[in-house]
Amino acid sequence: MTEHHHPHLQPSSEIEAQHSLGLRIIAIYKAVKTVCLILVAAFAFHLDRQQNFEKLVHWLEHLSLTDSNGLRWRLVELLQSLGPSKFVAIGLVALAYAAIFATEGTGLWLRKHWAEWFTVIATGSLIPLELYETVHKFAWLKLGALVANIAIVVYLVRLAMQPHPHKPKS
Repeated sequence: MTEHHHPHLQPSSEIEAQHSLGLRIIAIYKAVKTVCLILVAAFAFHLDRQQNFEKLVHWLEHLSLTDSNGLRWRLVELLQSLGPSKFVAIGLVALAYAAIFATEGTGLWLRKHWAEWFTVIATGSLIPLELYETVHKFAWLKLGALVANIAIVVYLVRLAMQPHPHKPKS
């Protein structure tokens, strides 16, 4: 009896290796987002102190960038309208998102089935907001994040819907 090979069918070990690589890439993406949000939180908590906040505003006001003056003054106005106390809230929100991304990334890295669904729900729930933001205030970075998150959700839904072998409990 001869075995027929179909070019579009791959051995399960090869498919598992591809899924493992895909999950690792998404986990790294989540880890990068986690680190960035922790840095944002640290910076926000640093700005909570009035003297640090005033130093930043003063520095921005005296920064000599001729081609970005409009952006600089909008940033100064935004900072002054927020005031230093609002940065605690910004820092807490950034830490909350960092915790979610860290949970997603760790679970995906460890190839946990629950992490696939958790990431689908968490990432998918933000897509409508990201779509709105991209349409109303277009930026290439926003579009890139939107496309990446849609791709992640589609990939993980397809992966999560596949049967997973039961691992023996140790």
